[in-house]
Amino acid sequence: MTSRPVPAVSPGHGGLDGATARRRYVTVSFLFWLPIGMSIATGVLLFTERGMGLAAIAGFYAVHSLTAAAMELPTGGLSDVIGRRPVLAIAGLLNLTAFTLIGLGAAGWAIALGMGLMGLARALSSGPAEAWYVDTVHAHAGPDADLRTGLARGSSATSAALALGTLLGGGLPWLLGLAPGLGEWPADTTGGLVIPLSVPALLGALVEGVFVLYVLSALPEPPRPRTTLRRVMGGVPAAIAAGLRLGARDALIRRILLTASAAGAALAAVELLTPGRAAALMGTAESGALVFAGLACAGFLCSALGSQLAPFVARFTGGSERAVLASLGLVTLGLTLLGLTTHTMSPLATTVAVTGYGLVYLGLGAAGPNENDLLHRRVDASGRATALSVQSLSLQLVAAGAGLGAGALPPGPLPWLLAATAVLAGALLWVRRAAPAPPHHGPSATGGPVAAPVPAGPLHDTAPEEIHPHARPT
Repeated sequence: MTSRPVPAVSPGHGGLDGATARRRYVTVSFLFWLPIGMSIATGVLLFTERGMGLAAIAGFYAVHSLTAAAMELPTGGLSDVIGRRPVLAIAGLLNLTAFTLIGLGAAGWAIALGMGLMGLARALSSGPAEAWYVDTVHAHAGPDADLRTGLARGSSATSAALALGTLLGGGLPWLLGLAPGLGEWPADTTGGLVIPLSVPALLGALVEGVFVLYVLSALPEPPRPRTTLRRVMGGVPAAIAAGLRLGARDALIRRILLTASAAGAALAAVELLTPGRAAALMGTAESGALVFAGLACAGFLCSALGSQLAPFVARFTGGSERAVLASLGLVTLGLTLLGLTTHTMSPLATTVAVTGYGLVYLGLGAAGPNENDLLHRRVDASGRATALSVQSLSLQLVAAGAGLGAGALPPGPLPWLLAATAVLAGALLWVRRAAPAPPHHGPSATGGPVAAPVPAGPLHDTAPEEIHPHARPT
């Protein structure tokens, strides 16, 4: 009886096996998103307490969104040129600075700078950790290794971090106010610089410091040639151009990008319209905000559950493509339920609406790991982070446009049903299976032909070796 040959372990990845790489990827995902979750519940309230009007606050968030969108592709290419670990560390340092500015800044320029740095960090982070995980697993077990389990657990860790962070961020200021004098003590000792609402942001800065140290110590990469500023600047535009060509020359990747766009439309509708419905249900903005915080936490938990179920859905439906179809069908159902219950706030309608909200996040959570499993099998390591950045950019740009459109439409079921239609169109893309990639000339680990991944572009022209890749979950 003969045994299957075991793929050689790449020394450049520290000899990590798949299980160890998965644990480290999950930890990195959790540590990066926990501080962001902590800022969700208190962000607007903190800026209001600092004396900012609603127009200024909207401008701060616009700075974040526009910075993230503008830098998405350039920073994805940067990760493919200089490496996953340094780009992740830079993202953590930028977030550390951003949370410090937001927590301590009383001037508008300081808050705007912090939001811009956070947007840049968001763009930098959309891909390198996932690309590191996939590269490490491939180096240890070969290109046929299972990726869905690790991708699902990483996505679940992201959602769990956002859920826990939302609860911590909303609860810490409230807890500080319970003890007599404790809530006033930070402001009294710092001359008003630190207030209870700024504590979550400052605690988030500390977590970002832990994130940077963990990235530098726990994510080994292969040695790469020494690079120069000229090589970096030359390699990034090539990676951008390669990313833009991905969808044009591979139908499966084009489906994935269009599906990300549909997810962006769904998220825009949910994020924009749900807080107003919660306030209308409760009667006041304050109590509505509290309900929305709890609902957002529940949504993140549903997303985490969906991510955990992603491998099971793929097995049950017969593959990743069918799993994406079924998951997007669930999202469509959830948005439809939300749309059909807009004109009434009866207990039954409210229950149906909350169920629809949960189905949206459950479906998106289950779709993501299966989409990315397909993506990683079509794109090689030299362009993996770029491909993930293109995917993230597709989601963010459509989400921005869909949000503006939903805000301009009259209140009622129409915005919800239009979002449901967009997701349904994305689901229908997966009714027919995509054509397989061209076979590779060499044997796979199982002895048969393997699909050749689509190279993302001419990165080898600027870097001789492969040098080092959802969301917008909220």
